[in-house]
Amino acid sequence: MAAMALPLDVCIRGSGIVGRTLALLLARERLRVGLVGAPPPAAGPDVRAYALNRASKELLESLRCWPATDAATPVTRMEIAGDRGGAVTFDAGEFGNDALAWIVDVPVLESLLHDAVGFQPQIEPLQAPAPARLTVVCEGRASSTRTEFGVDFEVTPYAQHAVAARLSCEQPHAGVARQWFVDGDILALLPMGGPQGNSVALVWSVSPESALRLQALDADTFCRELEAACGQALGAMTLTSERRSWPLQKAQARQWSGRAEVGAWVLAGDAAHNVHPLAGQGLNLGLADVAALAKVLRERDYWRGVDDRQLLRRYERSRKAGMLALDAGMDGLQLLFAREGEGWSAVRNWGMKSVQRAGPLKQWLARQAMDF
Repeated sequence: MAAMALPLDVCIRGSGIVGRTLALLLARERLRVGLVGAPPPAAGPDVRAYALNRASKELLESLRCWPATDAATPVTRMEIAGDRGGAVTFDAGEFGNDALAWIVDVPVLESLLHDAVGFQPQIEPLQAPAPARLTVVCEGRASSTRTEFGVDFEVTPYAQHAVAARLSCEQPHAGVARQWFVDGDILALLPMGGPQGNSVALVWSVSPESALRLQALDADTFCRELEAACGQALGAMTLTSERRSWPLQKAQARQWSGRAEVGAWVLAGDAAHNVHPLAGQGLNLGLADVAALAKVLRERDYWRGVDDRQLLRRYERSRKAGMLALDAGMDGLQLLFAREGEGWSAVRNWGMKSVQRAGPLKQWLARQAMDF
């Protein structure tokens, strides 16, 4: 590809799902975009999977980057169980939808976005940052550019690590996402491989000590312990990937926009905020960020540049306000369900039974997750 005339309108630092999606959205508006990042990861087994809501699906479909059915499994039902008989179920049909969410295979989505970027002449792949009127930081939670710009990133560690893996199950998942809250642990099995598949993505939030122990188990012992923890919900299980583990945290940047020597900048995705994975909203929030930023830039007055301070503050205020309820809710749920003891167990299971009985509250919670 021929070198693009500089300066760029926008330089995006970070070429993951959030960064590539933003690049495609801005290129569609005829902006000159530079995309900084490493080459796409090699194909092969990957433990990552994301639960995407309807807004994220529609955004990716508009870019022609939505995966085929076997790589974007619809969740038609969610079953949530507590440790003293508490349970909540959500069915897509209750809300007039064909799915509550879609579990998306990360490598497939990354490959689609990578190919789409390659066909877009308005996007220039870069090995290093280049001058631009606006820099957008999409580097993830460990962003070096955020540190370079002197942004305070307020981190509250949770006393949990996530253990993630892919597994093949004896029984088909039937499009059901299953989650258990037991003795402070949070175990989720997410359906993969299409509606008739029998593969699942595991996310098991446990204490750091338990995470180390689970990582050290041989594959057979790990699977037998997992089967016991989920009550043999899908029969015998077999690991089909390596196990990964990472610490969980709540975090948010104090500033999401500003100016530095390079010019104006904004943050998006995990570089701006982190939430607990118990509700599967992490990537949805990042995609909502870039959709909001692209909308603000698209609808700007003709005389405003992409680096206009008022525009960038508008983006920052709207996204911070949009996250308030979800952020507080996820933090509260994590604190409630991660606590051990009879008293906490009784409280959370009473709450789950109340939600199951309360139609309006149950519908509100489902709508928040599906339409956020």
